[in-house]
This record gives sequence, structure tokens and C-alpha cells, in this order.
Amino acid sequence: MKIIIIGASGTIGKHVVKALEADNEIIRVGSKSGDYQVNITDVNSIKALFEQVGSFDALISTAGDGHFGPLAQMTDADFRVGIDSKLLGQVNLVLIGQHYINPKGSFTLTSGSMAHDPIVLGSAVSAVNGAIDSFAKAAAIELENGVRINSVAPTVVEESPEYFPFFKGQIPVAMHRVAQAYVKSVLGAQTGQVYPVL
Repeated sequence: MKIIIIGASGTIGKHVVKALEADNEIIRVGSKSGDYQVNITDVNSIKALFEQVGSFDALISTAGDGHFGPLAQMTDADFRVGIDSKLLGQVNLVLIGQHYINPKGSFTLTSGSMAHDPIVLGSAVSAVNGAIDSFAKAAAIELENGVRINSVAPTVVEESPEYFPFFKGQIPVAMHRVAQAYVKSVLGAQTGQVYPVL
């Protein structure tokens, strides 16, 4: 399979690459590294990526930024960090990518556990994660030619200690467990699913 991985050199992305690279053609994409570069907040950049890569069988996105901070001080600009990047960036990968993906292909997006298990300082990220999950469920009933879409919703991962203080009482999840959720989405047959990794 020809698999595009957005965020391939990132904390999660590099483990997803490792889990899938043995038997597939992996197209590594990053904001500054990889086989190709893309700015997911820029529709023209996304279009250029698909024009360069051409048809593909699966796309995995592990990219997108979000804002952590107290609600009392949060601004419109703070909230829009996640809206413009993690939400619309990933949505646009699907809206544009659906015209390049092969029949029976798949999209796998990344949300997070905070959609259903909120934390202090995380309201903006919780909202974005919930929207991603809802988009995947809804898009699944409209994508054509047998194309599937799922989202992976991990809690804080073991290789992101800078986030541990935000997730009090939660045990960081092992990277191999996170990576296997993406493998399940790509190589399985389900669609419209949210795969929590807790």
C-alpha cells in the first residue's frame, strides 16, 4: 500500500512509520522534513502536496497544534490555534485528499482522550478533539468508493513528559499501543470509528 503519513517525524508519527514501513510504501510528510513538506493550515499547500504525491491508498495524520491554558484568560486567537491547525488542517486533508485517494482507501485522523475526559487548562483542545471525532463519524457515511475514515484518540503518551503535569492521575500510554491503533485503522475494515488508546 502507498501510505501518506503527515507528521511522520513527530512523537507519534515516527512510531506509526516503524509499525507500517516493512510491507508498505511510506510517504513521509512533515512541516519541515520528510519526503514532502506541507503546512496543514494552508489549503494551497495541501493541494500542492496531493498534486506531487498523486494517488494513494491511505493517509494518516498525526499533526496539529492546540492551545493549553486557563479558560479565564483564553482569547479567540488562543482557541483558533487548534481550530486552524489540528481541526481544519486535518479536515482539509480529507476534503482535498478524497479526490486523490484510491478506491477502498482510508483516512486516519488524530484526536485525543480529552474529547471525553477533559482536564484543567484543556478546554480548547477538548473542543477540537471532539470535533475531529464527530467529523470522522459523519464523513464515514458520505465518503465514496469504499473509502474509510477513523480517528485515533490517545491519552498522554509516554514520550511526552512535558505534558504529564496536565494529566494528573493518568498513566501515560505506551507508544507501541498508540501505533497499533493506526495500524488497525489502516489495515482493518472499520469506518466511522474512534479508537481510544488509554
